[in-house]
Amino acid sequence: MVFGVDGEAGTRSACRASDSRQQKHDKRDARLLVQLLAEDRFPRIWVPSREEKDLRQLLIHRYKLVRIRAQVKNGLQHLALNQGLQRKKRLWSEAGQKALCELPLAPWASRRREDLLKMRSELDAKIDLLDQAVMEAAEKNEKAKLLMTQPGVGPITSMAFVLTMGDVKRFPRGKQVASYLGLIPREYSSGGKQRLGSISKQGNSFLRMLLVEAAQGAARYDAGMRNEYLHRCHTKAKGVAKVAAARKLAIRLYWMLRSNTKYPEVVHVESSSRVPLVVRHGG
Repeated sequence: MVFGVDGEAGTRSACRASDSRQQKHDKRDARLLVQLLAEDRFPRIWVPSREEKDLRQLLIHRYKLVRIRAQVKNGLQHLALNQGLQRKKRLWSEAGQKALCELPLAPWASRRREDLLKMRSELDAKIDLLDQAVMEAAEKNEKAKLLMTQPGVGPITSMAFVLTMGDVKRFPRGKQVASYLGLIPREYSSGGKQRLGSISKQGNSFLRMLLVEAAQGAARYDAGMRNEYLHRCHTKAKGVAKVAAARKLAIRLYWMLRSNTKYPEVVHVESSSRVPLVVRHGG
């Protein structure tokens, strides 16, 4: 509702596809929208609530701070490497921090080290508070709690999936979910020959990134996903195998919500991207 008037949100591309003429004309476009609404053909889209939009901001804010912290840690690694101190992840241990602080540095390099260490400490505290907020929000959300039964999926990925996908019943098949998230390849087919390119990358890039990360965790703890991932690594690039695992994970999470089934029971539910969910009544 905007200015006290109920409104509908729809996809621009679908509205344009309903018009045979390819010219942009305000009056004709207005008549087309009225016609689509009157004939109940208006391509409505799901719109998140104000609370859901605010929770999205929580996830995005945390992600931005994590990226800034990564840049700060890279700066400290750079200072250490310039002095011949190579500890990699061990640089963040107590012994590594002590060695970093004891490095003999020039005045401005020492100032940079001091500022970066202070920034890292402040960012750690802020991110810890945001992590706790995300955990509390996930515990209150039944859909997110359901998705967290899948190995590799934590509160951040589960909340991002729920807040991005909305009502999953608007997707008839898992294939539409993969397409919505940009996890299917582009196709350039002609003359009976199929040519597939890189993934389309349409949709929410933040959720797509989280799914790729979560799929790697799922491949470590889920035997079925691990076998498929390792099999693809033998014939495809590792990046292709990761995206394929993310696509499988996205479809599985969709079926968990669609059928209200936890892991591992969902593994036995039909999750083919080509077969729609069949609801049987009366037994």
